[in-house]
Amino acid sequence: MVTNLKSYLDGLANWTRRSSARAPRPTAKKINLALQGGGAHGAFTWGVVDHLLADGRLEITGISGASAGAVNAVLLADGLARGNVDDARKQLADFWRAASVGGSLPPVQRAVTDRMLSLMPFAATPIQNWFEAMAHYFSPYDLNPLNINPLGDLIARSVDFEAVRNGDIEVFISATNVHTGRLRMFSRETITADVVMASAALPFMFRAVEIDGIPYWDGGYMSNPAIFPFLQATDAEDVLVVQINPVSRPSTPRTSSEILNRLNEITFNSALISELRSMDFVNQLIDDGHLPRGTGKDQYRRLNIHRIDLGGLGSRLAASSKLKTDYDFLELLHRAGQRAARRFLDQHFDAIGKTSTLDLAAEAGVEWA
Repeated sequence: MVTNLKSYLDGLANWTRRSSARAPRPTAKKINLALQGGGAHGAFTWGVVDHLLADGRLEITGISGASAGAVNAVLLADGLARGNVDDARKQLADFWRAASVGGSLPPVQRAVTDRMLSLMPFAATPIQNWFEAMAHYFSPYDLNPLNINPLGDLIARSVDFEAVRNGDIEVFISATNVHTGRLRMFSRETITADVVMASAALPFMFRAVEIDGIPYWDGGYMSNPAIFPFLQATDAEDVLVVQINPVSRPSTPRTSSEILNRLNEITFNSALISELRSMDFVNQLIDDGHLPRGTGKDQYRRLNIHRIDLGGLGSRLAASSKLKTDYDFLELLHRAGQRAARRFLDQHFDAIGKTSTLDLAAEAGVEWA
């Protein structure tokens, strides 16, 4: 399956090599990015962002992210803070290479990292099999009493968080407050490596991450990704959602792994669907004159929502890949993201700044009986 997908996407390779990274053009359209979490499928988001940067027709003014989306968000923000698109592209590429099988992590750290990057880890080695078996009987507090987190170390080494906090791009990272069950939104000035790890802390895999004495779990449970901050945070009225969890599937899951996979998809999409419903409601209130439109205090933007997703590729990957993290697979997702971003720009670039290309009413609608 992967071989067929690889052949299907290899036609992008030559074109990608010819694409020269460049800063946004003076007439570039401003846009915000909302990056969904979804384990190793975050490599698809890497590909999307990589192409958007290489294309140069969009200026990114804000980024929100949860879980793997939070990782991509801070890598991108750090690279852009240096004022060089090449740096941003390299930041992303270097991280995903290091986090992959065959990257720079030792075997035990590799097994731990694979568990964090994968919602349903792929048990391919004795060490990974051991982690899988132990997870059924012990919590992360039992298995990891020293709270060793190699992915956190990798993120801390890969990102200059001071540059992110002092940059011009607004960044929002979501996490879930374990005590209250509420969403905690970390803005640019408060983002640290711990914040990113809190956003990616799946409860059965890693201990809750404490920030100022408060424990946090994965942000995908409450906001995956956040859109509402862009109602007032930036001067762009367009939000591009990069969605990596399939919304619909034509078949009914029957095996335990299929059922778990589908439950994960539904759970981690539910917050986004609720946000889309809210955005549709806010837009209607603005259109009807019930909310003031503008950039001042107590004013709101009428956001144009766009989306790039895995499409049919997502349903094919879930059944065969088990979210593997070998580099060939991540690179394949990267090329799929590049292709999806190019297709989006070819079809919808003219609409950016004018209207939504995602039907909010249809996407967030309720099935009444």
